Amino acid sequence: MKILQLLLTFLLVVSCKEKQTHPYTYYYWKTNLALNPIEKKALAESTTHFLCIRFFDVDKVNGKFEPVAVITKDESFSTEKEIIPTIFITNRTFFEINESDIEFLAESIHQLIQKKVKEYKLASSNEIQIDCDWTAGTKDDYFKFLTELKKISGKEITCTLRLHQVKDKNLMGIPPVLKIYLMCYSTSSPLENSDKNSILDVNILKSYLSKLEDYPLKKIEVALPIYSWGIVTNHLGKHKLINALSKKDLENPDFKKISDHEIEILKDGFYFGSFMNKGFRIKVEEISDEQLDDVTRFLDKKLSSYNIIYYQLDSKFVEGRRF
Repeated sequence: MKILQLLLTFLLVVSCKEKQTHPYTYYYWKTNLALNPIEKKALAESTTHFLCIRFFDVDKVNGKFEPVAVITKDESFSTEKEIIPTIFITNRTFFEINESDIEFLAESIHQLIQKKVKEYKLASSNEIQIDCDWTAGTKDDYFKFLTELKKISGKEITCTLRLHQVKDKNLMGIPPVLKIYLMCYSTSSPLENSDKNSILDVNILKSYLSKLEDYPLKKIEVALPIYSWGIVTNHLGKHKLINALSKKDLENPDFKKISDHEIEILKDGFYFGSFMNKGFRIKVEEISDEQLDDVTRFLDKKLSSYNIIYYQLDSKFVEGRRF
């Protein structure tokens, strides 16, 4: 009897160790700062002190740097969370860029962040997060930019890290930051003909991160997906995305079920705001709690501790979730 009790105790301890609890928050990626009651509740229940808000994007248009989709703010928006300004920069922004361009870009981004923080009275943190899918060809100039932004702003500069940038770290380089945000999604392109979930295929992720423990930067936060979309395929095999579709959206008498996540349209008409012809197919990609648990169990073996940032804070994605 004592042996059985010891065995049960051991199994209980092991199972508890396998499932760690991580502090979590969200990315806010919509252009207008506004929270409905579901989003307010989800944010209030999150367990870190911060929220990552995308302030604007930066692109290069006709050879000039341009801020794109700069945030606006609804009067009702409020949160006690510390705000981490997050800036998405296209990789092409760093094509054929010189030293003075880098200085100008860093100064312009810093000034626009300050302007928005002041204008909207946001409790900004001492951190600026940069999101860029840099490549081997742009890494040197991108890394110079990160260093320059730190010098100009006096802030802690952090950046995102894609899966391929971990796997090919010798080619892609190591960014000059103290902390990175590992993006555990976009494991393949949604515009390819594939039976895999392009948002998150756990086996692909594990393959890319098999040597994560060897990555030189050790302060790592983890971004996990909770979003969904529908991939529409027409008669020519071309694809487009419809944001925030779920399996329940496929319940329609004008749809023929092909699988649990895919339908064929039986009748020409407007669906989800777009006109679609008979024969078009829609495949929904969602992320289950089981997939997220699988990822965190894997990462728990690679990382000592980390916060989770869920992408993204939207009532369509947070309602009914088990965090």
